[in-house]
Amino acid sequence: MNQAVRIATLLLVLLCQAFRLDAATLRTGLDVLDAGRCRALKGMRVGLVTNVSALSGRGEPGYRVLLRHGVDLKFLMAPEHGFSIDREAGEKVPGASLLDTLRIHSLYGASRKPEAAVLNGVDVLVFDLQDVGVRCYTYVSTMKLCMEACRDAGIGFMVLDRPNPVAPIPPSGFVLEPAYESFVGADALPFLHGMTVGEIAVWLQKHRFPELSLQVVQMKGYRRGSFADELDGFRFIPPSPNIRDLETAILYPATVMLEATEVSEGRGTDAPFRMIGAPFIDSAALKRELDGFRLPGVEVREAAFTPSVGKFAGRECRGLRFSVTDRRAFDPFRTSTALLLSLRKLHPEKLGLNRHALFFDRLAGNGRYRLMIQEQRPIGEILVAASGEIRTFEATAPERYLYP
Repeated sequence: MNQAVRIATLLLVLLCQAFRLDAATLRTGLDVLDAGRCRALKGMRVGLVTNVSALSGRGEPGYRVLLRHGVDLKFLMAPEHGFSIDREAGEKVPGASLLDTLRIHSLYGASRKPEAAVLNGVDVLVFDLQDVGVRCYTYVSTMKLCMEACRDAGIGFMVLDRPNPVAPIPPSGFVLEPAYESFVGADALPFLHGMTVGEIAVWLQKHRFPELSLQVVQMKGYRRGSFADELDGFRFIPPSPNIRDLETAILYPATVMLEATEVSEGRGTDAPFRMIGAPFIDSAALKRELDGFRLPGVEVREAAFTPSVGKFAGRECRGLRFSVTDRRAFDPFRTSTALLLSLRKLHPEKLGLNRHALFFDRLAGNGRYRLMIQEQRPIGEILVAASGEIRTFEATAPERYLYP
């Protein structure tokens, strides 16, 4: 082989390797839009729904990517927790300004739906938010309301897709019933749905908004069989104040139901959603009950903490701390159900399920789950009931995925 042939062969090998590396590196919808110089938005007046966690792979905020490419960006809109992600859950978010000229309209203030008068000034509304893969997380509800508003205003809607960070966890929990739709339950999805926001947008358009002009800018290098931190190029940026790392995102669906009880879900501590407790709990007794369920993929330890805010602020709580030991074996819905059954058995009155019934049912997606917990039904019976709904959902939405 002469020198010229060897050099040509080496260059070809290096080119192929570079192509494989590029194909394997995650590029979000924002990165793909950036690589195309935002041509899909040229000549259009644009609004952007986002917050500071929605960065490009190079760490550049989405609004700056659009401005750098000369996009006519008219305003931003921010969901729950605000553009700066400095507002606690449920705290109303006021409007603000950025760069002195870019208005940030709140979608968690006086209204949670974009106002028609604001949308009349744009041709397309772009949505770029990092979801966590659980139905009660409100960014999907914000997206649904934005889609409805865009349909009504006769403008386009574009989703810049991002990973579902817990996608390998199989769909589980109950499918939301229409009577229980709320801001913590946007539509008839499983509690853990396994979908990206782009996939949910396509599903919503098909079932709810067929008249809407929808474009999803798909990711490159995304594999639904991978947790987000297993994707080359992914950086976990907290999408809300209390989802601070990927392990918290994995544990969140196991403990979030406690928001609708008299037990703290760990807000106001250094480990929200990873610790639970209340002044009335006997940690040792609760751990014994939970150990009886032989929960896979999770270690449970006794804990004590004093929240700085939220439930029992300034009071010592006793409870449990959870650590994921095998994320692929861990079953958040099974863990949540076992925890609720145990708390109900040990503290039937103090748990507060009846006092918070409406909120609990909206989180659960139906009224049956609460009744099954109160009646101390066997955990197997509850899991079978939920899995039957998952099978029905999957049968009615077989083409809901955009990615292999």
